[in-house]
Amino acid sequence: MPAPIDSDFATQRRSQLFDELLAMFLAEGFAQFTLDAIAARLRCSKSTLYTLAASKGDLVRAATVHFFRRATADVEAAVAAAPTPRTQITTYLAAVGDTLSAASPQFLTDLAAFPPAREVYQQNTAIAARRVRELIDAGVAAGEFRKVHAVFAADLAASTMVRIQQGDVRAATGLDDAGAYRELAAILTAGITV
Repeated sequence: MPAPIDSDFATQRRSQLFDELLAMFLAEGFAQFTLDAIAARLRCSKSTLYTLAASKGDLVRAATVHFFRRATADVEAAVAAAPTPRTQITTYLAAVGDTLSAASPQFLTDLAAFPPAREVYQQNTAIAARRVRELIDAGVAAGEFRKVHAVFAADLAASTMVRIQQGDVRAATGLDDAGAYRELAAILTAGITV
């Protein structure tokens, strides 16, 4: 009789595979990889990959979700340590930029070209815009920011975030996503500070 699989081990192995998969995708993109190539690189079987997702597309989407969940946790931890609304917005946008700096141009190109992964990025961009609005509202309430139309300021930030996500800012300015987020933070906070 085979020994039962330790569920903690299975969870750890699954997390490890997602981390390795994500590191590979972030460095090299994902469009060129087949499931066979992914399994070979991760030193696992295709059947192991099928325990993570039903297809390569589902695997890419799951890895993208994994990336943004981890990124959100890191960004929010950085914001929680920032003492004022101004530093929270700057920290938030800079942390988003830092998180995206781990993504190679090929990953971002593949992400933009693959609708399920692009949708995850778009959803996270919308969530980020809402978070910026919350931070602006908190800064206005604390008297650190001038009374601005927070919805407009957040919409301005969201429009720029979408342009960053779609590669338009990179094409127009040469700034990578991380640099664009840092510039957005500097311009936004300078524009709303009392």
